[in-house]
Amino acid sequence: MRYLLFALPLLLTTCTEPASAPENETSATNPSAMTYPTPELTLAQADRLADLPLACIQHEYPNKLGQTIGSKEDLGEPSTLHPAFYGCFDWHSAVHGHWSLVALLRKFPNLKRAEQARKMLQTNLSADNINAEVAYFNGTHNKSYERTYGWAWILKLDEELLRWEDPIAKELRANLRPLSELIVARYLDFLPRLNYAIRTGEHPNTAFGLTFAYDYAEATDDATFLAEIDRTARRFYLNDQDCPISWEPGGYDFLSPCLEEIDIMRRILPANDFHPWLTDFLPAITKSDYTLPVGEVSDRSDGKLVHLDGLNFSRAWVLYGLAQQYPSQYGHLKNLANQHTNYSLPNLVGDSYEGGHWLGSFAIYALSELEN
Repeated sequence: MRYLLFALPLLLTTCTEPASAPENETSATNPSAMTYPTPELTLAQADRLADLPLACIQHEYPNKLGQTIGSKEDLGEPSTLHPAFYGCFDWHSAVHGHWSLVALLRKFPNLKRAEQARKMLQTNLSADNINAEVAYFNGTHNKSYERTYGWAWILKLDEELLRWEDPIAKELRANLRPLSELIVARYLDFLPRLNYAIRTGEHPNTAFGLTFAYDYAEATDDATFLAEIDRTARRFYLNDQDCPISWEPGGYDFLSPCLEEIDIMRRILPANDFHPWLTDFLPAITKSDYTLPVGEVSDRSDGKLVHLDGLNFSRAWVLYGLAQQYPSQYGHLKNLANQHTNYSLPNLVGDSYEGGHWLGSFAIYALSELEN
């Protein structure tokens, strides 16, 4: 059975033509010669994107708990086990659904459903609910629960609350703090014990987890955490060369192992070190005619196959970030990011629950990186 969230008429300014259509098509066979329109997040579009997390953060079923059962006492309804993050099919998607609402409210305080969003955030992120989440993490069998993907999104949620200049943000951040502090402690315990980077295109990807952790540590001025992330990234990635991006994507990927590594290293390395590192790591990306075919989804009702739309958004946010940080060297990558964003953004229209419960967050984050 398909669970339809709603018919989302996401008519973005970049999508008035077919998703893959360029503004100026100068070559049908060379995508690098095409100019793809730059997406723009407007209030009307934000209203439509907000509908996605509003439809799922308190939507309990279907639900994938990802739980290790020690005894029958560990069994319970999702909303009992995770009173803050029980919706959106799984725990981490619930977390970044909350992040989506905070990110949209921060940019667009006059969202059409702003009052409803604020009430849902206050209900879910109450102090009692977060304390229950902390208790779950402290359970005997839960030391590695949501490591490190869910951990990363908790820190991204906390970071967004920190940046949100609204009285409610201070309240919510105070409520979330016990869980954020636990996650930072888990990172600091885990990273020195991780001997090898996890280079998958799915949740455990180490570079992704380090990148969001780095942003949080920088935003909160946590020197100890920053130093550990720096050491770990250099230990894993500093000597990497010739990343085999032609092997990507895997059939279930929503992250690019090669590009996620670039995303953390552009943060860690100073410019004089980063540019030669990137030339060794992925030399083709430095060329103005660099192309990277979008990930194509064959069946949007399949929860794994639809990951490839997420891949397009996550590729886009890496490419946007790199182009924004070093426009003279890598500004050409913005057009490639536009191509990826424009291809998958229309797929949020009338999306099934398999994609709708999480893809909005990826789209919002990609668009936010475009504006940074």
